[in-house]
Amino acid sequence: MKPAPFAYKKARSVEEAIALLGTREARLLAGGQSLIAMLNMRLAAPALLVDINGIDGLGGIGERDGMVEIGALVRHAEAERSAIIAARAPLLARAIPHIGHVAIRNRGTVGGSLALADPAAELPACLLALGGEVDVRGPNGARRIGAEEFFTGLFETALAPDEMLTAIRVPAAGRDARIGFAELSRRHGDYALVGLAASARADGGRLADLRLAFFGVGPRPVRARKAEAALADGDVEAAVEALDLDPPDDAQAAGAVKRHLAGVLLRRVARQLTETHA
Repeated sequence: MKPAPFAYKKARSVEEAIALLGTREARLLAGGQSLIAMLNMRLAAPALLVDINGIDGLGGIGERDGMVEIGALVRHAEAERSAIIAARAPLLARAIPHIGHVAIRNRGTVGGSLALADPAAELPACLLALGGEVDVRGPNGARRIGAEEFFTGLFETALAPDEMLTAIRVPAAGRDARIGFAELSRRHGDYALVGLAASARADGGRLADLRLAFFGVGPRPVRARKAEAALADGDVEAAVEALDLDPPDDAQAAGAVKRHLAGVLLRRVARQLTETHA
């Protein structure tokens, strides 16, 4: 299929992009790895595409005030190669190679993945597991939204129609950081049937500040809080039994299968959480 007719405008600044978003039904074009497919299948039919590639200030990876900051236009491949992310955000480093294929990671952007909020995608779950936040700009100025509040439903976020995501921030990992990541898919590069991103802090023989974020099990990434409490006490099987997930049936698998696979992944990730990161 071909997309429905649309106008195209290349924005030269964040302010111009925001202004264009407020003029008529518009969508931002960054990497386009999901949006172009949606246009071609006519799952999306905006009146205007606002190309934000090349806007200064939306790229770059750095560390400031104990946080790793990643610009919205950073490509997955750039993040995958980043020494800062490898050392200070190792959960992202472990998850990114699971995103699509090399060609997709070369064009797809970190900000685009989060703004799309696909419930089977890796980065939204990682942001939730890390207790990260997103920086947003709109006509009323800038604001910062925590991951718990940002993902609101199926392909839905707390972004207003005339706002854009400009950066993400996650706490920089220290020597006591512990992370885990695993997913199950039919083929490498496919969306996950079920996935799990986890972060914690080693505190003697316990795991403190443990966060388990499952994806592919509902309309948005979800924390398994009862399982977190059990796993923090070191009881893996109790954590599996406590999994408070109710995944629906979908084209990939039955809900009962997904619930079983969530337990399989929890056992795998529990072992990873005992390791130190390089």
